[in-house]
Amino acid sequence: MSTLVALARAQAFAAGRAQPIATVRHLHVQDHPFVLIPLAMAGEANAPLAAMVGTTPDDPRLLVVAQPRNRDERFAFADGLATALVPYLTSFAGDTEAVPVDRGRDVRHRFVDAPQVWVPNTGGVDFLRLFGRSTRFRRVDGEYPVPPTVPLLGQWLTFLAGASEVPGSSLLLNAVQALGMHWATGQSGAEDAHLGSLLAWIESGAAAAREAEAGPVAGPATDPDFDNRVLAPLIADGDPALASVLRELMLPTWQQMWRTLALLRTLPAGDRVATRWDGDRDSYSSFVEHLAESGLPQPRRDGAVAAAARLQRLENAATRYAVQRAFDDPLVMAEYRLAGVAFGGVVTLANPDRVDDTGKRPVLRPRIMVATTETLRIEAGATLTSPARPAQKAKVISITPTGTGWDVLLELSGGMGRKLVADPGTVPLVGEKLLLTTLSEAYRPGVAFPDPTETPWTHGGPPEPYAEP
Repeated sequence: MSTLVALARAQAFAAGRAQPIATVRHLHVQDHPFVLIPLAMAGEANAPLAAMVGTTPDDPRLLVVAQPRNRDERFAFADGLATALVPYLTSFAGDTEAVPVDRGRDVRHRFVDAPQVWVPNTGGVDFLRLFGRSTRFRRVDGEYPVPPTVPLLGQWLTFLAGASEVPGSSLLLNAVQALGMHWATGQSGAEDAHLGSLLAWIESGAAAAREAEAGPVAGPATDPDFDNRVLAPLIADGDPALASVLRELMLPTWQQMWRTLALLRTLPAGDRVATRWDGDRDSYSSFVEHLAESGLPQPRRDGAVAAAARLQRLENAATRYAVQRAFDDPLVMAEYRLAGVAFGGVVTLANPDRVDDTGKRPVLRPRIMVATTETLRIEAGATLTSPARPAQKAKVISITPTGTGWDVLLELSGGMGRKLVADPGTVPLVGEKLLLTTLSEAYRPGVAFPDPTETPWTHGGPPEPYAEP
């Protein structure tokens, strides 16, 4: 927990109301999202009990497994879920747009929009991941066939679960994490996992949150007392009242999900949210293309090379996401200012026409002096970036203590045009307020991995070709 979040939690506890820890929304909210609330049977590994799904608040659809231990009923449930979810996911595979690549020498195409699925919490994400793994390899013929929609559903669920692991992705989101990213409550992190309580802290306050704690859980696990007292007799007797009982249990969570979406829409989107959504549209377009071409299910586990490449992509995405959140949101950047790796100041001197001619050819290298009163943990030689001019680098030449703080001498490069005279507005003027940080959105080149066929024996050797189970 960061210092400012800890402070916000203390303030929330004292005030009895959740406190904002973000000034903008750091995720994309679809105009037409798909809400999915899964419920699993206790004591059974990923045995679906029910799911409430839909795309509008007034029209929830309930899918129920009367006997969760019955294989045929479980796959009938999967078929019903596929009938509801897959058409929504593929409905965005229509209109495309051209995207220039290779510096404009070529183009590729992607869909103009992508789907978005919401679940209540991280348990819902884990349920979909496991359910996808248990369905994507099923056979539609031979012994124990399943409906053709079931393996396709498994592939889509696996794709969504994989996308949820990418920091900044908005293809599969959970309400608890989305709210916790923007508000801090006066309760513990474990208590925040209860969607009703978390939402009550934000909307009404601590008193309403205490009442909400007694309400139904948001799944996929159910309350043990409810299991023993209500659920077990209904399942044992095959009582048709099971569906109505589960509907009554899940409707409060359904309403909370749509209130969460409405609450998040009140926040303006961060400047870089659209860029991350473009990446989600790229991923969606690639997966639709994969299904249209080969349609092979994702492997049970990645090979050594694929796993290392995925880990590198996730690490780069996490770093990029942290930087983008800080650049978009002053409250997030404040954490870095407290740590001394970012500071705000005023330009006191500027030499915008300075040219460095010590090399083979002269280059434009303006210098500015920035006065700051903030704590600095930056040394001479460090490279800084300003969120206002992310394409420009500022090298620290010297740091001089003053009576009230520090004078930081910076040499600028990049983002000023190609001439020996800077383009207007690219060099900060005297009196301009600047925010500078060691954070950078600069491209991080990946490591070259060997071809999968050349995987060394120390890492399991080349992966075996796919064979139908």
